[in-house]
Amino acid sequence: MTLRHIRIFDAVCQADCNLTKAAGLLHMTQPAVSLAISELENYYGVKLFTRIARRLYISEAGKQFRVYAQGILMTFDDMEKSIRNWDAFGRIRVGASISIGSVLMPEFAKIFAVQRPETDLQVRIDRSDRLQEALLSGELDMALIEGIVHDDNLVSEEFMEDALAVIASPDLPLPAGVIPVELFLQQRFLLREMGSGTREIFAGVLTSAGYPMPEPAWESLSTAALIHAAEAGLGVAVVPHRMVCDNPAVRFLTVEGLVFRRKYQIVYHKNKFLTAAGQHFLEICRNAGRQESIKEQDHLS
Repeated sequence: MTLRHIRIFDAVCQADCNLTKAAGLLHMTQPAVSLAISELENYYGVKLFTRIARRLYISEAGKQFRVYAQGILMTFDDMEKSIRNWDAFGRIRVGASISIGSVLMPEFAKIFAVQRPETDLQVRIDRSDRLQEALLSGELDMALIEGIVHDDNLVSEEFMEDALAVIASPDLPLPAGVIPVELFLQQRFLLREMGSGTREIFAGVLTSAGYPMPEPAWESLSTAALIHAAEAGLGVAVVPHRMVCDNPAVRFLTVEGLVFRRKYQIVYHKNKFLTAAGQHFLEICRNAGRQESIKEQDHLS
């Protein structure tokens, strides 16, 4: 029994149990249609049609079989439409680090929804290290992260540059101007948790300059919580500049010899086939990076 048999059976039902009419609908010969119905009946050991006065009528078994047949054909046709048009009507699964997910992803998703409304964009916001694990296990198609890519099976592409801001309350007793590193390292630090891209970049800058990583007074999954703690004078926070650039409640600190900058990266598995929809989303990210670079050059000039 094959899908062909089911289609022939359904066509006979649609043709009022008229084999000749069904053959015309299927562009087949009438004997070929009769043979397919006989093969079905022999396979299941039941009569799907009864003949009365040289006319066919669907049997009770045939009525039950048609319920299943219509379900099978509907599911198959839906699968054909969906898979054959996957680029246009499918979905993409995109991860974003907490910083990128808070600031950039909403705008990227909005642009994508306008330009490709037929494609379902599923977003996961998580730590950079967990997103990389999800890429390796096939749970995500791509991810936008900051920090270091730790696996050779992952391809990364820089698409935007960002700075980390060192912030504190204006009431915190720190000297004006550039702060000596030694004094900076004596502060109470409000930092993201281990595994976050922000924490990794901060630690990397200190290590590269030959300084030890300080023990944080606060660790949080929430950048907003760290900002509020800094506003309250509870310590020095290291957060993405985009999340505090317009915040009048904090003071921006400059540390002697230390520059906290990082790259935002598009990451995906090296063996991952990116559909046209996936490539479209990548181009939205790249274009945002190009526009950001132009704005920065205009600002500098």
